[in-house]
Parts: sequence; structure tokens; C-alpha cells
Amino acid sequence: MSPFWRKKTVEEARELAEEREYKLKRELGPLQLMLLVLGSTIGAGIFVLPGTVAHHYAGPGVIASFALSGLVTIAVGLAYVEFASMVPVAGSAYTYAYVALGEILAWIVGWDLIFEFTVITSTVAVGWSGYVVEIARSAGLSLPEPLTRDLAHGGIVNLPAVLGLLLVASIALAGIRLVGQANALFTWIKVAAILFFIAVGVGYVDPAHWQPFAPYGLSGILTGAALVFFAYTGFDGVTTVLEEVKNPQRTIPIALLGGLILLTLFYVVVAAVMLGMVPYTDLDVPDPAAYALARVGIRWGSALLSAAVVFGLIATMLGNGLSATRILFALGRDGLLPPAIARVHPTRRVPTMATVLVFGTSIILAGFLSIGELAELANIGGLSAFLLTTVSVVVMRFRRPDEPRVFKVPALWLFAPIGIVGSLVLIASLPAVTFVRFGLWLLLGLVVYFGYGIRHARIAR
Repeated sequence: MSPFWRKKTVEEARELAEEREYKLKRELGPLQLMLLVLGSTIGAGIFVLPGTVAHHYAGPGVIASFALSGLVTIAVGLAYVEFASMVPVAGSAYTYAYVALGEILAWIVGWDLIFEFTVITSTVAVGWSGYVVEIARSAGLSLPEPLTRDLAHGGIVNLPAVLGLLLVASIALAGIRLVGQANALFTWIKVAAILFFIAVGVGYVDPAHWQPFAPYGLSGILTGAALVFFAYTGFDGVTTVLEEVKNPQRTIPIALLGGLILLTLFYVVVAAVMLGMVPYTDLDVPDPAAYALARVGIRWGSALLSAAVVFGLIATMLGNGLSATRILFALGRDGLLPPAIARVHPTRRVPTMATVLVFGTSIILAGFLSIGELAELANIGGLSAFLLTTVSVVVMRFRRPDEPRVFKVPALWLFAPIGIVGSLVLIASLPAVTFVRFGLWLLLGLVVYFGYGIRHARIAR
């Protein structure tokens, strides 16, 4: 068999996770893992994307855009839960593809996921910087503009974004227990901000603002779904930390599916309230949620919302950065990258080099690139991983039908096509420039694979 299509068995994947040299600590329970789903996924997007996407692409139909993206995400989430219950080890879609599809596709997925999670971490850091600068300005403290902007906008370096990522990196290096505790604290603050916006804003909803519902037609809603999908990226990151979860077969279904359902409800309701408070034509602003509250006279509410987002976005950076480190760790442990990348700290049991590499790259990207350039790059990597994970579950149903599965996707004949076709439609709806940049990253990945990975893979030995 060509080395491109070498596969790991389920048993080999489990054995690797038990090697002392690469052993991680199991510290996370169901609630902590569900909060990691929400913390990794809910970012500034929930307060920004409904307004900007509605104005430019979907109108009030952005409510349907969020629902459509949520449906695709839940369908794919079911596939993640089935595979995670069967192969409860680090690596997420990369590991699943290695078991089901073969080494070359696994490499592509893993390379994509490192790209996705690292870019999301940088994107959120830039958004976080914007909120910090705005709060400082409202408090009468003006930071030098060259130190708060990227190169494309006349700056030298986005210093607040760099400092925020250094804080997050220090938490990630301290160990998975502190990660779980910090994420829980910041995520509860974020959820409280969402519930506050809904509870206050619903009293100012005017149904007339929802008409016409689809001013840009069905194509506008589909394009909106592809763009707001960014708000769902990151949920799959919890399957990169399965080796740090207590009783993963039981914990994963509860945490992942519960988190995705809550996530979709939050997004749809926030979008409906925001578009009901203010006409979509007026929401082309950097902070549409805060603008909507100020528009109806609740200026103190917009300030409170911004403060909560500052804390909440730290959880988003932490969750996505952590996911990228665990994918890099899995690639190093499998020999597709130098094994030194996968070495873990003797007491904290975290992959130190992988963590430094991921957050170091995130700091460079966030310090010098704009949020628009980064956001376009993040979506296609996540959608590619979604597509191949769903295909992997279908393949394993035929290849290993008797393999024990704590959870099985119900009505796979229905949900698999939704996940596969939905991912393809959303990929096709992305801007053309995204494919060019993604193609360059993929080309670099193939150079690394053929130059190193194909000859050093552990499975070959």
C-alpha cells in the first residue's frame, strides 16, 4: 500500500495516548468541558457579525444564516461525538482521518487545523485589542495609535493584542487544571453578558425591523451563513483535549452536544433581538450590539457589555490556542513532525514546545495583520476539517462496524449528507481570495510532509 494511505488502528491510537513520555493529565469534567465549548467558540462575533453581515449580505435573514450554520455545525458535531467516543485521544479530526482515511488526508486535516485554530486565536486577539483600546479611551487614557494598529493601517505593532496573547500563553503553560478554572470564570462572564443583552434588548424589539426578511434573496442568506460560520469555529477544539478529560466516553457527548445546542440558541436569539432593535441598514458599525443598546438609550448597558466582552474573549483565545497546541502535539507524537514538539513538561504535563510555537505564531499574526485579513483565513480550515470528519465517520461505519461506540449518530443517512453538503456549500460561498491564501498554506504543508513526515512517521516503523 502506498505510504500516503497508511492508517492507524483504533488500538494503536489508544496505546500512543498511554505512553509515559507523552502522557497528559486527566483533569476536566463534563461542566468544565461544556464551558470550554462555549468559551472557545463564543467570541466578539456574537456581538459583531449579526449587524455587519445583515447590513452587507443578508438583512434580517441573518437570523436564518445563523440557524443554517448552526444546523450544519450540529450535524457535524454528532459525527465528532461518535468518533471521539470510539477514539478518545488527542488530535480531533486529524486523528480521526488517520484512522479512517489514511496518512496524507490526516496530514492535510492536521495542517488545516493548526492553521484554523492559530488564526482564530490571532483574530480574537485583534478584536480583544479593539475593545481594550476603546475602554481605555472612554476612561480618558489614550494609547499611542502606532502601538494599537497593524501595519496595513499605519501602525507599528498591535501591542494590546500581543500582551493579551502573552497572558493567555502563560495560563496555557501552567497546566490543564488552571486552563479549566480560568476558562470557566471568563466564560461565565461572557454568558452573563449575552443573557443581559437578550433580557434588556427584547423589550425594545420592533417586528417591523425584520421586514423585508431577505432583501438580498436566498444567495444573501447562504453567503451570510458562510460568513457567520466563523462564530461557530472552535467548538471542535474540545476533541483535541480528550486525553485530559475524565471519563471521555461519557463526558464528550454531554459537553459537545449540550454546548452546540446552547451556542446555536444564543446566536439565533441575539441576532433576532439585535435586528429587531435597529434596522439592519444602520448596523454597519464595529460594535453593533453596543450601538443597538445606545440607540435605544441604554448607554450604560453598552459600556457594561464591552467590559464583559474583554473578559470573555480571553476564554476564546485560550480555547483555540490550546486546540492548536494539541494538534501540533499529536503530529509530533506520530512522527509527522519532529518528536521534540510533542515532549511534555515533567510535572505540568503540557506540551511546552508546541505551546510556545503556537502562541509565538499567534503573537506575530495578531501584532502585524488586520482582523479582516485574519478572519477570512480561518473559515476554510474549519470547514475542511468538518467535511473530512463526517466522511471519516461514514467510512468507519463500513470498515469497523463492530467497533464499540458509546455514541452513534442517529439517522446517519440524514445527518451525514447535511454535514457533508452543508460544509461544501459554505466552502463554495467563501470569497475567492480565501482559496488563494489557503492554497499557499496547503502547498507549504505538502512540502513539509514530503520533506519530513512521510519518512519519519511512527506508523512506518
